[in-house]
Amino acid sequence: MKAGQVYEMTVEVEPAAGDWQALRDGLDAYNRHFVEVGGYDRFAIFVRDDSGAIVAGLDGGTYWGWLHVEILWVHDGLRGQGVGRALMEAAEDQARRRGCHHSHLSTMDFQAPGFYEKLGYTLFGQLDDVPLGHTRYFMQKALL
Repeated sequence: MKAGQVYEMTVEVEPAAGDWQALRDGLDAYNRHFVEVGGYDRFAIFVRDDSGAIVAGLDGGTYWGWLHVEILWVHDGLRGQGVGRALMEAAEDQARRRGCHHSHLSTMDFQAPGFYEKLGYTLFGQLDDVPLGHTRYFMQKALL
């Protein structure tokens, strides 16, 4: 930073890919002072019907010894049949193979907090009124 430098702040709805990367690179450079920067290694697990259509799946990733479950979705017609449990178990197995010791995720009050509790996840935080009248729950589980 230069003394006397003039800066401009802009709000950009669709920034260039390189601009997104500049933010990540800047944060990674700062983080390296404190921890090893290893990246977020994504993976997905899909359940397909006989025509190849996706009827359930999980999007997640691992970083710093943690599994992060970003999305778990099961088609309405398959719910209650163990598909969600199988997806979560497969994701946790993948995370353990990658050396993970814990998992975390978020879910809404109208989604599946009870489902995750049955799988051993515990609440560590919540945001009320996200969206208005609902609650977003943050949950974690030890994988060891």
